[in-house]
Amino acid sequence: MRFDVITIFPEYFESPLEVGALKKARERGLVEINLVNLRDFAFDKHKMVDDRPFGGGEGMVFKPEPLYRAITKLKEGKNPHVVYLSPQGRLLNQEIVRELFEKGHLVLICGRYEGIDERIREHFIDDEISIGDYVVFGGEVAALVVIEAVSRLVPGVVGKKDSVEKETFSQGLLKYPQYTRPREFMGYEVPEVLLSGDHAAIARWRRQKSLEITFRRRPDLLKKAPLSPEDKEFLKKLGWKEE
Repeated sequence: MRFDVITIFPEYFESPLEVGALKKARERGLVEINLVNLRDFAFDKHKMVDDRPFGGGEGMVFKPEPLYRAITKLKEGKNPHVVYLSPQGRLLNQEIVRELFEKGHLVLICGRYEGIDERIREHFIDDEISIGDYVVFGGEVAALVVIEAVSRLVPGVVGKKDSVEKETFSQGLLKYPQYTRPREFMGYEVPEVLLSGDHAAIARWRRQKSLEITFRRRPDLLKKAPLSPEDKEFLKKLGWKEE
């Protein structure tokens, strides 16, 4: 999996890319991350990549020429999926993460200030992604979210394939509760079923807890989740109504 990240702050990524599973994935060649400084594609002596918006207003806008040059350079001999990280984009979820993973090569554009020139957005962008309905300083933090979420799907990045398949959102539901040692903590006990050794009973308990937590916290997810007749029967006991 390859990521090309267009940013005016490549140093922003130095620490996050050098820790944990992502660092190991890069060292093993499973994930390739190329940081591209947008200012390298500004040809004036001041390396200007932004300017005031036509029509007036506050803030600055990324100029089209540097972005065009950067995108064109990264597409030479390749066919990447170009993504602009923007509050106006599709709201990122696990389904979209899988869609991005299937592309194999992403160019991530980190906006700043008031955004990018609309001509780049309209004619040279394949996709727009938002990580939530809130505003941050720039697209760098969103790029890191996309990189981590997509990289987890690359075979070999996460130690156990099973852990990826059963994590939150992977089956359309929130994940069941987890417990570890000690068995008793401040008078609170681990559910007895998890100590029983009965794998079928444990799987059933986990599935029901996953359904219950999703119903209580994110009932909207149930509209798309694959539900068996047993799942639906259990949810109806909790007050869920099938649409």
